[in-house]
Amino acid sequence: MPMDNKSYGEQDADNTDSTPIQQQTPKQANSRTYRTHLQQLRHRFYQRHRSRKRLRAEREQTHKSFRRLWVTLFSVTGICLALFLGLAGAGSYAIYSLYNQAQQRYHTQITSLRDLVPQDNLKMYDSKGVLLMQMSNQGIHTYTPLKQISPDLLKLTVSTEDKDFWRNPGIDIPRIIQAAIDDLEHGEAVQGGSTITQQLIKKLIVGNDQNTTHRLNNANIVRKLDEILLTPQINSRYSKADILEMYVNTIYYGEQAYGIDAAATVYFGLQDQAGGKSAASQLDLAQSAMLAGIPNSPYYYDPFVNRSPAYQRFQTIIDMALRNGVITHQQAAQASEEAHKPDFIHRPDPAITENRAPHFSEFVSRQLQQQYKLTPDQLSRSGMKVYTTLDISLQEKIQQIMQEHINDISSIYNISNAAEVLIDFHTGAIRSLLGSIDYNDKDIQGQFDVASQGWRQPGSSFKPYVYAVALQDGYSPAQPIFDGPISIPQPGSQPYAPKNYDQKYHGLLTMRCALQNSLNIPAVKTLQHVGIDKAVKMAHVMGIDKTEGTPGLSMVLGGLDVTLLEHTSAFGTFANSGVHMPYYAIEKVTFSNAQKTYNHPKAHGKRAISPQIAYMMTNMLSDNTSRLPEFYDCNVLQLYSNSQQACYAGNRGAVRPAAAKTGTTNDFRDNWTMGYTSDFVMGVWAGNNDNSAMNNNATGVVGAAPIWHDAMLAAEQGHPMQDFHNPGGLIQKNVTYPDGIQTTDLFLPGHVPTSTGYKSTRHLSSMPIKYLQTPTRKTAAAATHPMCNTFTYAFSPSTGNNANSGW
Repeated sequence: MPMDNKSYGEQDADNTDSTPIQQQTPKQANSRTYRTHLQQLRHRFYQRHRSRKRLRAEREQTHKSFRRLWVTLFSVTGICLALFLGLAGAGSYAIYSLYNQAQQRYHTQITSLRDLVPQDNLKMYDSKGVLLMQMSNQGIHTYTPLKQISPDLLKLTVSTEDKDFWRNPGIDIPRIIQAAIDDLEHGEAVQGGSTITQQLIKKLIVGNDQNTTHRLNNANIVRKLDEILLTPQINSRYSKADILEMYVNTIYYGEQAYGIDAAATVYFGLQDQAGGKSAASQLDLAQSAMLAGIPNSPYYYDPFVNRSPAYQRFQTIIDMALRNGVITHQQAAQASEEAHKPDFIHRPDPAITENRAPHFSEFVSRQLQQQYKLTPDQLSRSGMKVYTTLDISLQEKIQQIMQEHINDISSIYNISNAAEVLIDFHTGAIRSLLGSIDYNDKDIQGQFDVASQGWRQPGSSFKPYVYAVALQDGYSPAQPIFDGPISIPQPGSQPYAPKNYDQKYHGLLTMRCALQNSLNIPAVKTLQHVGIDKAVKMAHVMGIDKTEGTPGLSMVLGGLDVTLLEHTSAFGTFANSGVHMPYYAIEKVTFSNAQKTYNHPKAHGKRAISPQIAYMMTNMLSDNTSRLPEFYDCNVLQLYSNSQQACYAGNRGAVRPAAAKTGTTNDFRDNWTMGYTSDFVMGVWAGNNDNSAMNNNATGVVGAAPIWHDAMLAAEQGHPMQDFHNPGGLIQKNVTYPDGIQTTDLFLPGHVPTSTGYKSTRHLSSMPIKYLQTPTRKTAAAATHPMCNTFTYAFSPSTGNNANSGW
């Protein structure tokens, strides 16, 4: 290619015509100019043509490139869209499937969410509404409506756990994303992203595996998805107030406290009060801040266990509330000042958390388990409020009396324990039941309940049941009985030869005198006369349902084991004019969740003996004059209002009518006092739980009777003094029995003796009597003066050694 500056056309011109210009003619010059111009035109045409052709080629290439690009883009987009739609469809199907599964799995729980809130622990109250105990083996819980919860606690809980609670739809997406990022960075769950609604769902519906709480795994992911999927359903069924109420009643605050009301009691000693003033309603700002921080880690932030972290958490809650505009700087300062006072956190009064009546409450719990077919754990979280018949104030006075008396005599008589039962015999309501003097004293085996579970021999306190059979058979308290040596053959064993406590014989005397001085031989003779089977039946119909041992002649002296509770209840039949009212301990049971109430059915009792028989027995057991030979004056079976020392000085004060009987086993292992007034019947046992014998011939009047005397006076405080009711239908007459006894006493109509002297007809009207065969004066134990001054001898009494002597 030429390197000069000539154009392509000029080169052609030079080649075709090399004639110098100066040699050309004008015509030639014009022709040349025309050709040059034409060549230039042609050149431009070709140049444009080639340019257009090149441009067309380039445009075609560009179009092809664009077509390929769009085809590629459309293909990729189509593929991506198809993939997206596929994934979206699969995701939607998966989510829909998970949603359906969650709905099917948890539908019942969603519709009855309130029923899933932990039920209250069982609470037991006395007859005046005083809290006796709470079953806390499954924790302490009292459901409290939102309006009875401190507003400070609610505000700080929301500020701490879910500041947008009242505005969000139950799910806080940014919070969940941030929490997920933090969890991924640390490889474990370090921050919660759940709202209060989600936390409620987790606690009540989907659950929370304690072993995987701090690890990321499929189970936690599925549970988290369930929380999110169920949230709309919860929001559609329950208001925000409902959700918050269930939440603060569900969360665990440590120290076995479930729900805010229990926490208020456990950490600050606050108590539910009458009129709907709950413990939770009494929380102030500082207390609320402390409690609001605990659920995040109940053990770590427990102020009783980790004081420093708990107070750091307290300050965090206060600072957070300030940032969220919930409280002012002044309120924050006041709360911090209060929280650092020495007594800010303190354990509740033991009377709130401890069992004030352990034996009684265990007795009631056994009845509830049997009645409602519940295990102890189920009973603990049954939501029951049990209102009992107990008078805890009175029982604690009686317990103090028991402890003081046993402490006074323990070293002298080797007596370490006592038990007591007090019953309102008109209704059967148990007002006091003490199974020992100290439930927590392991040295005396104090946790064993002698009152309701201890089988003990009642000694002579069993005698009234036997004498009641004789009265029912038509005999009178004036009936003569000969107290002399007796030996009764026993098949296959030694003859039975009972002895009196004083090892003496007292000759001919009345049933009244024999009973009140607790003479054994006349009692055995009476049982032999009326029959063992009839005596056992009498004890049964009067209220002793079960006995241990084999019935025999010795049972009148205590040969059959009984429980103090049944023995006391049976004695109440005498007091209640012969009508047995079964004992009971539960007045009412309410179920907090079910809103149901069970009331003790009003019972009318069952007549065991006639009012006349009951009154004759009461008349004997209350006859202090007749018991003087054995018990002396100012004995504690008489309810004088002043002290025994004052009584000895001649000032016994007002004397309340009372009927009583002591009992002591032959080996001095058990002693008893059973007795009643016009208001109550009380039984007292004293002895040792290990069944060891007492020392120095400790009788019932030494061990049990002083407790009975003082405790009965305590029970009668505020009650008007009343004599025993005479039902009528009895004849009081002065009679002289054929054996020489002359007395004035009570008789059933048609059973008054007609004899006036020893020589007269030897039978009683409508009642056959067996007499001595021949008086044997030389072996007589009789004297010219009777043992009791309630009767005399019209003439020198006869004596005898026949088993039926005196009958």
